[in-house]
Amino acid sequence: MQIDDLRIYVAVINAGNFTAAAEQLMLSKQYVSRRIAALEASLGVRLLNRNTRKLSITDSGHVFARHAQRILDDVQEAAQAVSGQHQSLQGTFRLSVPLSFGISHLSPFIAEFLSQHPGLQFQIELADRYVDVVGEGFDMALRIGTLPDSSLIAKRLGEFRRVICGSPAYLQGAGAPRTPEDLLNHACLRYGRESQTGWELFQGDRRKVLAVQGPMIANNGEMLRDAAMAGLGLILLPEFIVAPALASGALITVLEGWQPASLTLNALYPQHRQRSEVNRRVIAFLQKKLAS
Repeated sequence: MQIDDLRIYVAVINAGNFTAAAEQLMLSKQYVSRRIAALEASLGVRLLNRNTRKLSITDSGHVFARHAQRILDDVQEAAQAVSGQHQSLQGTFRLSVPLSFGISHLSPFIAEFLSQHPGLQFQIELADRYVDVVGEGFDMALRIGTLPDSSLIAKRLGEFRRVICGSPAYLQGAGAPRTPEDLLNHACLRYGRESQTGWELFQGDRRKVLAVQGPMIANNGEMLRDAAMAGLGLILLPEFIVAPALASGALITVLEGWQPASLTLNALYPQHRQRSEVNRRVIAFLQKKLAS
């Protein structure tokens, strides 16, 4: 297997057919087809299904494409490292980001970063699920909250305050809670695992965990925020999700003497990416932006 075979394979995947890939690489279609066939023979698996109308990728082909792209990016970064061309980042960078945070906070940061590095291409997945960073071929994942044990490297990027709040209409009807125990008599809209863990509140060294109940459990903060604004109950969410609603008066904070623990934002990446110049730049950029 040769590096050029990986480049040819990735070009075919991106172009969608042999002809377009050959034109981009300035090679003959026959040569491209022969190299892909040789690659499949060396691996002992079929990567592409061919017919007269279109080219389709097999399951093995998808897996191999992710690893091939990662290898090509690593080779490019190695070349940059020894040539001193750090100012011009190149290649593809796959990033997984929580949905709410990506939409409300990260979008302008990514646009600014890419404007500074036009040779870089970001492939971003917005999802609240815990992706398999290595298995799915991600270069980095941003995660908010407690991290599960893993072999991934974690770098702290920032911290987010959380608040408990509800709509004026709900609080007028149900009354504002004055103590943590009052929450047990309120409709509480819970985020994901809070349905098992409850709400955890702190006042100095004092800690209380409340097994709150309510009409909705969701894994998306915007949905819970909108339900609270509609008067369905109280929510406990990061301030960046509810800040506009708090500023407009659509939501009002309660129990300010008892605070939920803040949430930490971390960047997670595989061991083989720890010397990556792109990773280092992305982390430093986000740390600076979030600190300000």
